[in-house]
Amino acid sequence: MIRNLIRKNRSYRRFDESVKIQKEQILSWIDLARMSASGRNNQPLKYAIATDAEKCAEIFPCLGWAGYLKDWTGPGEKERPVAYIVVLKDHQVSDKHYCDDGIVMQSILLGAVNDGFGGCIIGTVNRKKIARILNLPEHLEILWIVALGKPAEQIVLEEVAGDVKYWRDDSEVHHVPKRRLEDVVVVQN
Repeated sequence: MIRNLIRKNRSYRRFDESVKIQKEQILSWIDLARMSASGRNNQPLKYAIATDAEKCAEIFPCLGWAGYLKDWTGPGEKERPVAYIVVLKDHQVSDKHYCDDGIVMQSILLGAVNDGFGGCIIGTVNRKKIARILNLPEHLEILWIVALGKPAEQIVLEEVAGDVKYWRDDSEVHHVPKRRLEDVVVVQN
């Protein structure tokens, strides 16, 4: 079961905007993050949620979408995320977040996939503008944004054939090369 969830948990960048996500659903995914491991158990991460269509429309142009797809500027009309989770570090709790951000985002996305949704972790973010849009206090630092929705694209995992860059074919299928297991395990005793 976990293997299937991880294989289905891709970086979805196109969504069916007609399918909304309820705030309660998002809170259940954040609850998974809350229960996840935390370095030194500091738990310095907090979350801002945007599900309102107008707020999502304000956030959308503040994001970069797919570095390897140079001619693609992001999802078009009716393909955009219907919700965002902004992952924040609370400097009043700690200035260190260790690897907590990766752990919590994986927990959130696995919860989303399990419930029939998907998302994309976005690091290319106009942090100052989004902080203003969400009226965030200065002690909350934006680390990442998780874009969420009902996936509206096909993603295929395949073995690396020279290059690890993801790409789209003429049918708009998104291909994601992955290294082989024997290429990533360097020591076996």
